[in-house]
Amino acid sequence: MKQLLLVFVGGGFGSALRFLVGKWLNSSENGIPYGTFAANIIGSLLIGIILGLAAKNEGLSESQTLLLATGFCGGFTTFSTFAYENHVFLKSGDFTSFALYTIGSFVVGFLAVFGGMFLVK
Repeated sequence: MKQLLLVFVGGGFGSALRFLVGKWLNSSENGIPYGTFAANIIGSLLIGIILGLAAKNEGLSESQTLLLATGFCGGFTTFSTFAYENHVFLKSGDFTSFALYTIGSFVVGFLAVFGGMFLVK
């Protein structure tokens, strides 16, 4: 039950912060989802740091890892919004934005995870 509560609390904070980042950075004028991109990349960097610390000499406890990685980062990052935004690009025929957003998100996201893990080594 404690584990579920840790994930719940972390996820709530992460989701609330993602909402604020989206409100701040997403613009209906240009249609580019900078907020979602930023949340996913920052979340990827954070999960790399958190899991790197957890693996490094048991730098984080299981409870801390659940709260921060599973809860906070899981709530902060969003695959469902990313998928929906790509659907919108495809539906509108904006194949260039679709390709750039998709490829950029995957490449920069992976690099952010690896970068976060590298930072704590």
